[in-house]
Amino acid sequence: MSSRIQPVLSVVIPVYNEAAGIEKFHASLIAVLKDAPLTYEVLYIDDGSLDASAKVITGFHEADPHVRVLKLTRNFGKEIATTAGIHAARGDAILMLDADGQHPVEAIPRFVAKWQQGAKVVVGKRIGRQAPMLKRFGSKLFYGLFSRSMGVRVDPDTSDFRLIDKSLQLEFNRMTERNRMTRALIDWLGYDREYVTYRENDRLAGAATYSIRKLSKLAIDSAISLSTSPLYLVAYIGAVVLPVSTFLGLGMIINYALSDPLHLHATGGAYVMVLVLFLVGILLVSQGIIGLYLSHIHTETQNRPLYVVDEANTKG
Repeated sequence: MSSRIQPVLSVVIPVYNEAAGIEKFHASLIAVLKDAPLTYEVLYIDDGSLDASAKVITGFHEADPHVRVLKLTRNFGKEIATTAGIHAARGDAILMLDADGQHPVEAIPRFVAKWQQGAKVVVGKRIGRQAPMLKRFGSKLFYGLFSRSMGVRVDPDTSDFRLIDKSLQLEFNRMTERNRMTRALIDWLGYDREYVTYRENDRLAGAATYSIRKLSKLAIDSAISLSTSPLYLVAYIGAVVLPVSTFLGLGMIINYALSDPLHLHATGGAYVMVLVLFLVGILLVSQGIIGLYLSHIHTETQNRPLYVVDEANTKG
């Protein structure tokens, strides 16, 4: 791309095995961008595709100076590919969308309009989504728990189709997590979000590459990366088990000392079970204390910024 072209908008598109439909996608994208009253760049990130995707997008670059290609050495996953694109983007605003055609390119002007009106984060929100019931339920359950544990509201109907201002890019680039969910990291930054609703299209070709296994791994990795709540879980369980077993044991001893007025007829095995429950409670609390230390280590090694300043007024 010519260095004389300073893009206002960078469009970041991770690509993995999309050769069958990417030419149609690219044509529709460029048609929309050419009608927009701004300069732009399209940044394709080939995430180690096994088909002809890299060759096709390289052809786009050779034919159009607005197109750039970043080819990764292997498949690192969509989240890392998207991160690489955000790092490399040169525009004043960065918009992310998928190459499979499900994100409607016709909605891009609405994203740009909200950004031009002052929004620093514009998030695409799906309406009329026709996902399987089990997937919808799992998504709502995960994001509900995720929002509570992370302290940041994450809407299950939002997607990776979103635009961020360059100021967010600078903060995002400071984050060093390896297991990451891009949208959650953007939400963590805390900027106010504007929304653009859209109806999801059918894929242009092929089948979704995100299997249930990959989605589950992404959910687990994100929960661990963005929240320390799982480390506290055993402490919470221990905090319940230990006092219950203590009061139960004391009650049984007192009842025995008073010649069994409650007629429990507790055997030696019952006392052993209560003792074991008590020891399990101590063990869980001990693990919870270790978890507290691990959570501090986890937070420190992430090396996230201590704070993010939206606007600074330092007059005087």
